[in-house]
Amino acid sequence: MASERDQSNTTRNLTNQFVQPAWRIALWSVAYSTVLAVAVFGNLIVIWIILAHKRMRTVTNYFLLNLAFSDVSMAAFNTLINFIYAAHGEWYFGEVYCRFHNFFPVTAVFASIYSMTAIAIDRYMAIIHPLKPRLSAKATLGVIVSIWTLAVVLALPLCYFSTIKTLPHRTLCYVAWPRMADDSFMYHIIVTVLVYVLPLVVMGITYTIVGVTLWGGEIPGDSSDNYHGQLRAKRKVVKMMIIVVVTFALCWLPYHVYFIVTGLNKHLSKWKYIQQVYLSVLWLAMSSTMYNPIIYCCLNSRFRAGFKQVFRWCPFVRVTSYDELELRNTRLRPHRQSSMCTLSRVETSILSKDKSTCSRGNRSKVISEQNNSDS
Repeated sequence: MASERDQSNTTRNLTNQFVQPAWRIALWSVAYSTVLAVAVFGNLIVIWIILAHKRMRTVTNYFLLNLAFSDVSMAAFNTLINFIYAAHGEWYFGEVYCRFHNFFPVTAVFASIYSMTAIAIDRYMAIIHPLKPRLSAKATLGVIVSIWTLAVVLALPLCYFSTIKTLPHRTLCYVAWPRMADDSFMYHIIVTVLVYVLPLVVMGITYTIVGVTLWGGEIPGDSSDNYHGQLRAKRKVVKMMIIVVVTFALCWLPYHVYFIVTGLNKHLSKWKYIQQVYLSVLWLAMSSTMYNPIIYCCLNSRFRAGFKQVFRWCPFVRVTSYDELELRNTRLRPHRQSSMCTLSRVETSILSKDKSTCSRGNRSKVISEQNNSDS
């Protein structure tokens, strides 16, 4: 009897043990397809809004562009494939895509969270040190290239060790680590630290300092008459980015906890409902790619105007003249008088009592232009 039981267990391991009822597959299909559709179309619209409108081409928005690109790429190339493999336990897509399937998600997530980190540092510099020079377009591009280079280096082991294995009744795609018992768990700990814990700590510190400055005191170096308007604009940008970061952290936390817990307790992988738990945490992690466009649309008037333009064909969407002006490049081109304090005769007689007003106005103008480019 014992030998017969062992033989039946072996047969069950070789066959597909993750077969689910059709109704459950249908429900999970709807859930994952929703993530795929919203993430792809939402992030493509964000990319279009930034690239098609000169007013949107700021340092912060270039990092948002990189974030949208990494999100749309992961949603398009991995979300549906992840679901099919997790739901069926059968790999249908060959060895080349197996390597890409294991390699690209880590690369995309690294690019996403470090784009958020770059935005946090840029916001810190703009608000805490407003008179220091900002990143140029060339420097911003260099930071983005560096982010993707480090992401590729971190994910290379997954590409190198990935392989497929054909069993009598199923095909597997997995990472064949040299030490299967230890390497997988150690690598995931490293990824969790570098792609989750470390950037969240950096962003937590920077946004805490920025938040205390914006909500608890005055912005250093800012004494313009338009102070309160500038303060509100900066608060809106920071509030939006904090919501983006918190959403990302909440979506990926269960995923990292799942792999740490199952790595520490191997017996959990044989639990009856472990597949449903994995599909749930995987869906939540993949859904992080679809929330950002919704957040931008709700909290940023210029992105909202861009979304209205895209969906203006809908009967319930109304594009106002204000929406059209939001994305129009209204910055004044520099001319001969733009760098000096231009005064009327009345203003001259008034300002003769205070000769420092002009210099303060120029200073506040620089800061105001920075704020307009950020909001």
